[in-house]
Amino acid sequence: MYQILRAEQLADKIFLMEVEAPRVARACEPGEFVIVKMDEIGERIPLTICDYDREKGTITIVFQIVGASTERMSAMKVGDAFQDFVGPLGRPSEFVKEDVNELKNKKFLFVAGGVGAAPVYPQVKWMKEHGIDVDVVVGAKNKDLIILEDEMKAVAGNLYITTDDGSYQRKGMVTAVVEDLVKNQGNKYDVCVAIGPMIMMKFVCKLTKELEIPTIVSLNPIMVDGTGMCGACRVTVGDQVKFACVDGPEFDGHLVNFDEAMKRQQMYKTEEGRAILRLREGATHHGGCGNCGGDK
Repeated sequence: MYQILRAEQLADKIFLMEVEAPRVARACEPGEFVIVKMDEIGERIPLTICDYDREKGTITIVFQIVGASTERMSAMKVGDAFQDFVGPLGRPSEFVKEDVNELKNKKFLFVAGGVGAAPVYPQVKWMKEHGIDVDVVVGAKNKDLIILEDEMKAVAGNLYITTDDGSYQRKGMVTAVVEDLVKNQGNKYDVCVAIGPMIMMKFVCKLTKELEIPTIVSLNPIMVDGTGMCGACRVTVGDQVKFACVDGPEFDGHLVNFDEAMKRQQMYKTEEGRAILRLREGATHHGGCGNCGGDK
């Protein structure tokens, strides 16, 4: 069993947990993920690692309620434990394998949308630990949905925050900030790493392609099973078929077929909707709305 040592709500429907998992903590690298399972009947949930402490033997995960399983998980408290906590899985970020001195000659830009701040954080932290200053753009719908701000400030060279409604710092999408940094402020970037909702990554990649900035994205949002067996995260990258969980989750964003990936992602939302209704309505759930299909 893997005990929860810290549990807190970061924002509406967004939760953080620090879990005791020494073997995972010893081996993990930025960019990798874990699969958690609450109990015998629990769903296997893939989550990108938000942070790790090798000395304490802990892994930090951040998740958003999107279905019945994550809603159940949000109710877990300090002292509770996961039955399974498997990892590290996937491939680490490419820069982990590169020569640090060569990395210091590159200028990195990280772009995080919403909960994407969680997987971006360990990458920026790794950069800081290796003496590399990077620029970070964090975006959310409003101020209340900005997460890990203090943690990001501590490791980013420059942190730019923007909100769709203008309730905190800048107003507008993350793409507007990237365009301003490059076109108006004259910043030059060798690599962009963008992590967040699929639609956000799509438009960041569209912009960085115009700006001729190589861009890496994480396709963790489309993973379901996490082992390559279910096929849910099948995606076309260039002229090749890849699976986010075993070939990624990070890929060349300029080669990802985002439209295809987002269509596949939509296929699983109906089932999630049915599951969360069954959980919330319990014995009163009967499918009478005509849309969810009841318990079929």
